[in-house]
Amino acid sequence: MRKSMFLSLIFLLVLWISGCGSKEEANETSSAEKSNAKAEEETLPDELRIGYQKSSILLFLKEKGSLEKILAEKGVKVTWHEFQSGPPLLEALNAGKIDVGYVGGAPAVLAGAVSDSELAYLAYEPEVYRAIVVPKDSSIQRIEDLKGKKVAFGKGSSAHYLLLTALESVGLTLNDITPVYLQPSDARGAFERGNVDAWVIWDPYLADAEESGGARIIADAKGLPRQYGFIVGRRDYFQENRELRNLVISELEKVHKEIQADKQGAAENFSQKTGISKDVWKQTLERREYGVFDITPEVVDAQQKLADTFLEAGLINEKINVQDAVLSD
Repeated sequence: MRKSMFLSLIFLLVLWISGCGSKEEANETSSAEKSNAKAEEETLPDELRIGYQKSSILLFLKEKGSLEKILAEKGVKVTWHEFQSGPPLLEALNAGKIDVGYVGGAPAVLAGAVSDSELAYLAYEPEVYRAIVVPKDSSIQRIEDLKGKKVAFGKGSSAHYLLLTALESVGLTLNDITPVYLQPSDARGAFERGNVDAWVIWDPYLADAEESGGARIIADAKGLPRQYGFIVGRRDYFQENRELRNLVISELEKVHKEIQADKQGAAENFSQKTGISKDVWKQTLERREYGVFDITPEVVDAQQKLADTFLEAGLINEKINVQDAVLSD
């Protein structure tokens, strides 16, 4: 009987020790999980620098202010930096001066061709409306009439690609015109003064030129190779911060839906913010498509065609593989 009691005591002691060990392990596991969660939270950067253009719906996200509120709770400050077109925005991205932005496909190709490029494709939007315009009283009626004329556009911009493909569609090349490389604000002045014969531009600058600049459209992108807009970011930044990528895309998607549901209200609101008339914004919002989407093979193919066209035109020196720049999950 004494032996039985002795064995029982030993058994209880073993259970007690095991229970303490399990409790300590559970506490250690819980602490480790908390530490890991805290460490993950602490890896978020102090700042998210966003580059935007007035033709981009990122402008609407900026005015809404929702992203700032969400990220402020995570200790991340959001700053906004305006650019007139894609090329200077992407120069800033490759130089590490901004972290994310919206650009057309053409400037994204140029930035991706730079040695040690930081560019990564995060998502895409349907293309913004763009066209070739001339003064209302111009004798130019069609693309063929541009031969020998001065045409203004931003070098390396989506307008540049539109012009290349438009000229190609009628058997012309850039050598058949006189290119005048100007940013939108400078091009508008040159167009109104009659210093150039035509201008290739996108909304809302295009809609504004139609409303108050005496512009008439002779051709748009219909029937030409598709272009897309892209949310792009610094590769290292977003490989380490996927949560920020998802938050930016999520908030941008919400804004797309809000604008699509109330274009009139959006036009009035952002007319006040930008100094561009309500009618211009209304036209801009009415003739664009909406949505923010993950990169698809079809989009990669379209962007690759653009890259190959720029290579043939001498705008980039080496062939690039667009797929390599897509940020994978």
